[in-house]
Amino acid sequence: MILTPLLNRWRLAALVVSAAMLATAHAFQTFGGYQPCTLCLRQREVYWVVGTIALAFMFLVRLPGGARFRQLTCWILGLGFLVSFAVATYHAGAEWKFWPGPSTCSSAGSAGVSAQAMQDLLNGAKIKPPACDQVVWSLFGLSMAGWNALISLGLVGLSALAALNERSKP
Repeated sequence: MILTPLLNRWRLAALVVSAAMLATAHAFQTFGGYQPCTLCLRQREVYWVVGTIALAFMFLVRLPGGARFRQLTCWILGLGFLVSFAVATYHAGAEWKFWPGPSTCSSAGSAGVSAQAMQDLLNGAKIKPPACDQVVWSLFGLSMAGWNALISLGLVGLSALAALNERSKP
């Protein structure tokens, strides 16, 4: 099977994918000027957690007796990617107006970066984050949240395949 090398190193692959997703999000912010909304930040938090867990699992399975946890670690990583899928789907649904987004980030705009905005911030004004229900970038009709949902769903499937692959090992 062409995926076998990837599935044999799934904990490492999950760590690399999580880091790549975070790097992509930060690149959109840094180089594209797209400020993250509240749900964008939640999606990033999931990848931080999954990446951290993947790293810990890489050590766990190498401990004496740790090999017995190899299949379980893949299922747990799959659960983490399922959470990522859920958060991204919720975000994409809010963008498509299928359901309301969180009240902390609705379409009301955000304060621009100006001298007055900075002074207002120093005086204690609250600056509203970008709206979660507005698509600011899309490719082939899918927003960043939509692409994240598709990628996360694929990662859930790969995690399940990796778990089944671990089960077939002696």
